[in-house]
Amino acid sequence: MTVDRKAFYGRLRHLTLPFAFQSLMLASVAAADALMLGSVDQVEMAAVSLATQIQFIQNMFLSAVVGAGGILGAQYWGKKDQKAVEDLLHIMLRFAGAVSLLFFAGCELIPEALMRIFSHDEPIILIGAEYLRVAGWSYLLTGISQCYLIAMKVTDRAAPSAWISSAAVGLNIVFNALLIFGVPGVVDPMNARGAAAATTLARGIELSLCLIVSEIPGYLRPIFRRLFARRRQLEKDFLRQCLPLMGGALFWGVGFTSYTAIMGHMGKDAAAAGAVAAVVRDLICCVCDGIGNAARIMVGNELGAGNLEKGKAYGLKLTNVSFVIGFCSTAAVLALTPLITHLVKLTEDAQEHLTGMMLILAVYMIGRCVNTVTINGVLDGGGDTVFDMYSLAVCMWGVAIPLALLGAFAFQWPVLAVYACTCLDEVGKIPWVMVRLKKFKWVRNLTR
Repeated sequence: MTVDRKAFYGRLRHLTLPFAFQSLMLASVAAADALMLGSVDQVEMAAVSLATQIQFIQNMFLSAVVGAGGILGAQYWGKKDQKAVEDLLHIMLRFAGAVSLLFFAGCELIPEALMRIFSHDEPIILIGAEYLRVAGWSYLLTGISQCYLIAMKVTDRAAPSAWISSAAVGLNIVFNALLIFGVPGVVDPMNARGAAAATTLARGIELSLCLIVSEIPGYLRPIFRRLFARRRQLEKDFLRQCLPLMGGALFWGVGFTSYTAIMGHMGKDAAAAGAVAAVVRDLICCVCDGIGNAARIMVGNELGAGNLEKGKAYGLKLTNVSFVIGFCSTAAVLALTPLITHLVKLTEDAQEHLTGMMLILAVYMIGRCVNTVTINGVLDGGGDTVFDMYSLAVCMWGVAIPLALLGAFAFQWPVLAVYACTCLDEVGKIPWVMVRLKKFKWVRNLTR
């Protein structure tokens, strides 16, 4: 089927820009933390970078919950079944609330134990635990706001969703500056605790904005008398999407956390360089993340409306776009390397590690962009959520993590060799992803 290029790119631009801007703003918080804390003390920066891996893991669970709701919501919205989308919002709120409560409890009750997963340096553990005790309150709020935001995205209100997140992030950065460095005569410098307090304040504002905006006529919001009502068939369909997404999210999230832990155990210089490289990676990935989110909605809308051939054509076109974005991202990493290495205050060894990591990251970006758009966008848009879990089990857990562990702890490989192992999985699975795409198992209408 021939794709109407004007309609396709217009729709893609309309959805991608808010998503990409939202991702950019979210990544900017980590960048602001790294730059501000890096200018204060390398240990403070490394501790906060490691501590935020707890929220990273929480986000893996939440991404599965809102991802399943987004997949089904996009298809039911394409079918024009608003009641089903409302019921999906209720299901998401129940699951996300439980996850948020669990992580909040962990951060408040056992923060030191959580930090020991990532580092054996006592100063890093103590600073990170202090951060978690304050930031844990933000983890309690995050899950609820994410459900509201995904409901806006699948109901053609991606722009308000992005503006809410972006406003919260902008305030987070302002609060970071005020609380990390302090205000003479008003607030004493709080360093890592300041970064945690800034995050908590921003998350509270984000949830408040979600509640206010959802009261506008035409916006989706919970109907409290139906919040705990059961729609058994829809719940089964939700779990059928959510469980593979959660498996994939856990494989990916725990895998990425393992990468961070491995680099953390290779010394302070490796941990600090890895933290900066991670911030750059997340900033550059904003465009492909935006396209991936747009792809899920575009493909899902067409398949849910019964336009299977158009949905298939959109999926193939979006994968082609992902290759172009991948090579552009490679060029961006290479261009930014000299600037990044001069912006952050690191030791000489850490600077050398960072330069090498940026070169490795440039190659990694091709695989990351292609896989994000194709797997998390196109395949997930049609409900093919199992493949992501399989590919991560094989490529990340079967190849990349064992190599990194052996290199770091058995063979004592150089830091850059171990870091290259942690980037191997994304590039290595591109051929497998293309084969899966061309089988077209993802071309399905999931609505009832």
